[in-house]
Amino acid sequence: MKAVLCKELGLPEKLVIENVPSPVAGEGQVVLSVKACGVNFPDTLIIQGKYQFKPELPFSPGGEVAGVVKEVGAGVTSLKPGDRVIAFSTWGGFAEELAVEADRTIVMPDSMDFVPASGFVLTYGTSYHALKDRAQLKAGETLLVLGASGGVGIAAIQLGKMMGARVIAAASTEQKLKVCKDNGADELINYGEQDLRKRVKELTGGKGVDVVYDPVGGPYSEPALRDMAWNGRFLVVGFAAGEIPKVPLNLALLKGCSIVGVFWGAFTRNEPEANRRNNEELMQFFAQGKVKPHIHATYPLEQAAEALNDVIYKRVSGKVVLTAG
Repeated sequence: MKAVLCKELGLPEKLVIENVPSPVAGEGQVVLSVKACGVNFPDTLIIQGKYQFKPELPFSPGGEVAGVVKEVGAGVTSLKPGDRVIAFSTWGGFAEELAVEADRTIVMPDSMDFVPASGFVLTYGTSYHALKDRAQLKAGETLLVLGASGGVGIAAIQLGKMMGARVIAAASTEQKLKVCKDNGADELINYGEQDLRKRVKELTGGKGVDVVYDPVGGPYSEPALRDMAWNGRFLVVGFAAGEIPKVPLNLALLKGCSIVGVFWGAFTRNEPEANRRNNEELMQFFAQGKVKPHIHATYPLEQAAEALNDVIYKRVSGKVVLTAG
């Protein structure tokens, strides 16, 4: 089978495409024929050795795939060959086949195609866990989404609207903000040209926002934290800007707000039953047409480096997907 391999840590240009032996399903595992694989910001980090997980070289990046069960290992009774599933694996997905634990798969709804399926679990799983479990977002509250045109940002907009919030989307260009508007955002802030704090004050009548969803970090976190409403919740989702901000903790005291960490990967391992319920609900939302991944572009496996660079250099609104098989 063909696989995109990271043999040397570094930027996407160091990746190679090679033929490697097909995986074999171990106990509790299934082997998937991969049809599509989502490209995510953590993929750009793991190939550089900058992610929380550091697999041994060589490895294939890619943490979420959609495909068809090819083989089941000993002890697997919940799946059979031919089942259409989404799988989340941390790495290994940029390949024509993938061995993964059966309990890290989700059966796809009949109405879901492979490309949107491969861009669904990580982004919507992260955003739903953030808004439902960590922020306990309520109808009528105001949600500010930073980096709102990215994969998790679009998911947060759609889910926030579905949950009854007023959603303010912040992004760096008018083109990206149009995508946010098309996906349900009520208000828009161009923080490439506008003062973030001034616009938040204008849009909230000086009250501030109840929840901040921040997958960006860098220079935008502290200004957003300074404009929290009383009892607000600031969600720390990621650091796509590259810089991990150091915020004055007295702001949490003065605002009476909470700074809440969101690590969906750890949540799936530590609270598997809660994650299973969330995934079931998300699949229902998709089947009901309440949420839908925004696919920016698709590339074949051979163009994995280009897809990853699109993410690194912020050329993406929504999700980029690799196709295989």
